[in-house]
Formats: sequence, C-alpha cells, structure tokens
Amino acid sequence: MIEQMGSSMLRFFDAYTVRARFILAVAPALAALFLLVPWKELDLYVVVTTVAMLALLYALSDWARKQGQALEPGLYSEIGGKPSVTMMHRSDNTIDQASKDRYRAFLAAKIEKPEPTANDEQQNPAAANAFYELAGTWLRTHTRDTKKFPILFNENCAYGFRRNLLGVKWTALALNGIVVAICAAVLVYHGTLDIGNAAAKRVLVVLIVAAAHALYFLLAVNRKSVIAAARTYARELILSCETLITPQKAAPKPAKKVAAPRSKAPQQPSS
Repeated sequence: MIEQMGSSMLRFFDAYTVRARFILAVAPALAALFLLVPWKELDLYVVVTTVAMLALLYALSDWARKQGQALEPGLYSEIGGKPSVTMMHRSDNTIDQASKDRYRAFLAAKIEKPEPTANDEQQNPAAANAFYELAGTWLRTHTRDTKKFPILFNENCAYGFRRNLLGVKWTALALNGIVVAICAAVLVYHGTLDIGNAAAKRVLVVLIVAAAHALYFLLAVNRKSVIAAARTYARELILSCETLITPQKAAPKPAKKVAAPRSKAPQQPSS
C-alpha cells in the first residue's frame, strides 16, 4: 500500500515540481509520516490522509517558490544585477563580444528597439538594462520548447531548485527539529532502543534521514550555490540565440515512388 501511495504522489507532481519546489525540504517529515503511522490499521483514513497530503504538498510547494522568488532582489544586488542583463553588457566577458554583437542585433530586431551602444551602457545604464530585460523576456518566451532547448530547461530547473531550497532553508531545518523531537518522544513512549524492535527500526531510519537532510541544508544550501546556478542559467539563455538565429532546415520529404508501368499481356492472334 505504501508503494502505491508513493507512486501516486510522484505522478501527481511533474519533474520540475519534484526537483525545484518542496519535496526535499520536507523529506524527514515524509519519512516520519510513512514509517511511524500504522497504515495497515487504517482504511478510509488512508485515502483521506493521502489526498490531504497531496493538497498540502502542492500548497507548500507554491509557498516555497514564492519564498525563493523573494530572495532574488537581494541575490541580484550582490552580483550587480540580474545575470541575464549584466552578461549582455560589453564590460562582462562571460560570453565573447563578437557573439554578443550578433545577439544584440538579432534581439533588437525581434523586440523592435534600438540596441544600446557601448556609450549608452556607460552613460545611461538604466536604459541599456531596460533593453536587455526586454530581450531576456523575449528569449524566455521563445525558448519554452524543452525538446529544442533541453540544456536551458535543465539549468532553469537547477536554478529554481537551489533558489527555492534557500528560501525555505530555516523553515526546513525547524521542521527537521520537530521531527527529531517526535522521534525522541516515540522512543521514550516505547521505552526501548533495541534495534530488533520494529518501532525502534522505523525511528532510526527517520533519524538517519533527518541527519542527512540537516547536513545537506547546512553545507550545500547557500547563497553562493544559488548565484552560481543563476549565472549558468543566464549564460545558457543568452546562448540560445544561436539556435534561434540559425534557420532550421526542413526535413526533406521522402521521394514519391513511381509505380513501374504494367506490361501488357501479348494478344493472341485471331483465328
């Protein structure tokens, strides 16, 4: 039954939601829920609880996304602005200048705005940034085809994953502490630390998950990793101009087979 519930939950969330929103942040709580609740003794309650969990996870995933988005202004201020904007400036050498010249001309034609010159970027950076912001919006709108831009999609997922986890970092660690406290209460209630005891085994698994979870959040979830992912995604977004500029060749149509003429049967001479 637990396996069926797990597969139903994974089908409920698409790949981006599973990776980028909230599942990892509540991993110890989910482990505790599946291992400590006596599911075999429940019937209708299993269905009700499962539906409630799915609805709660979806609501929390949306909240995690908003928490991550709220961090963006502060993160961008640390690196001088949004990476997809600053990388287009001539002062940034992340992408070679010759390619960026081509991209500016291409994007200027698409958004129907004059591209900023080097002097514009120095004398009126706000206007130049407005152009690059419009260009970035146009690019994001025209690169939504995940089959055509798989690398860009993966980098976007990686950025959203790290950003949202950072947004809920301290909430997740607090939830982690609550789970550990519940596990301690279970052990005190059963009055045993015997590994052979079924309840103790379940609690031990939850504690291991909680320890690994806390270690990951403390060491890997930080502003530096989010900024690195943001820059990688921005670079890939700008480089997607190459695919958009290059005309896509239509697949050649298969040649029509010409049916061979049928040979006429020889006529019999009349008698």
